Amino acid sequence: MDEPTRVTVVDRSGGDAAKALEARFAAEDAQWLLRDLSRYVQRYGLEQADPKASWAQYDRWYTDADIAAFERAGGLDAALEKIAAVRPEGVPQFEPDPPAYAFSAPSAELSAARGEDFGTEARALFDADDDASPEIVVLIGENYPADPRIQLFSANQPRGSFVTTMQEVLTTDLRARLLAAQGVSPANAAAVESASPVIAVDTPPPGGGAREALLVRSIVPLALAYILVMSLMLSGSWMLQGSVEERSNKLLESLLACIRPEDLMYGKLLGSLSVGLLMILVWGVCAGVAAYATQGAISDMIRPALDPVSSPGIIAAILFFFIAGYIAISALFVAIGAMVDSMSEAQGYLMPVMLLILLPVTFLIQAILAGNSGWIVQVLTWVPLWTPFTVLARLGMGIEWWEMVGSGVLLAGAIIIELVLIGRLFRASLLSTGQKPSLKRVIERLRASPAR
Repeated sequence: MDEPTRVTVVDRSGGDAAKALEARFAAEDAQWLLRDLSRYVQRYGLEQADPKASWAQYDRWYTDADIAAFERAGGLDAALEKIAAVRPEGVPQFEPDPPAYAFSAPSAELSAARGEDFGTEARALFDADDDASPEIVVLIGENYPADPRIQLFSANQPRGSFVTTMQEVLTTDLRARLLAAQGVSPANAAAVESASPVIAVDTPPPGGGAREALLVRSIVPLALAYILVMSLMLSGSWMLQGSVEERSNKLLESLLACIRPEDLMYGKLLGSLSVGLLMILVWGVCAGVAAYATQGAISDMIRPALDPVSSPGIIAAILFFFIAGYIAISALFVAIGAMVDSMSEAQGYLMPVMLLILLPVTFLIQAILAGNSGWIVQVLTWVPLWTPFTVLARLGMGIEWWEMVGSGVLLAGAIIIELVLIGRLFRASLLSTGQKPSLKRVIERLRASPAR
């Protein structure tokens, strides 16, 4: 945590410029303190500690009146005492930042120095190995405001914000003195100089800006698309290996003596789907426990991420597109497994299929993370092969209901046609061992009518 910059002001003009500078920086520190405290209260839902307090109100810039009321109410200590009474277990305590600047009275040697000796004395203080020595020295001369020059000595390059604020304060003081010299009463001069608008500040919820909020909302939808891809890769590999072993061990003849080829295909699809649904169930339970059974930063991160997928309609859509995607892609693996006699042949067919799926999904995820819903995302939404991944990934950034329903109907129709065609291919390929499936032979098997 940064230490405050130590500042000393030597005012030889006989005015209150030094006090005005110190008060201005103290007010800025109080404004940032109230802002940070209000964000802390908003982040953890602690408004019930004192709903009428200024630190329990958001989207505003705190005025001098707010700061004065905060100090009259006991300041930070009193606010933290009220918050502690309602703060749930696991919520971290509020840690205020230190003030940006700490003002101290000038030493006798510095006050007595004149002319070039003042600069020499100030630089000697900077070189002194003393944690109490000032790092910035401001000199307001005896002839101020007739001579409006202000000298600033600094051990390091001063912050631009410090110079800007100092100039604003001293400009206000200079104008007030000049107005008084023209016969304007000090009260009227102060009223003119202190007039300022009230600014209302509208910021995103705690946890980041608009882009960060979109990323948080997209965590679970993107995770669902990722789980779908990964589980398909795993279950597809298992399915292919099982199909190759069945063919090599002559188990297919025994199976087909008991059940129809279509029943065998649907059984393989059902087994693969069960694995995928179990994975999403485990992930969902873990996310729910982390969000609602814990307190602190973990739950604060997960709860906003679960918002896009918490309504019954969205949950139903997730289940539909997850199951539909699993069936659509798993059916392709089933067809490959029925046509090959070894894992090496299977890998030759599997690689193009996986590239056809993964490459567009990679572009899709990049577009979602960039907050883009351009033509690529729209095209992928309406192509049945990529519809499940695209719709799941778009839940975080928002998708129209008509797009979800329309693409779902198109996907369901494509799956029905796919199952009919792959059912023919599966039946015709099961016992065709030793025959490499050329494109012409695959097309013939897709056209073949099922035997009755």
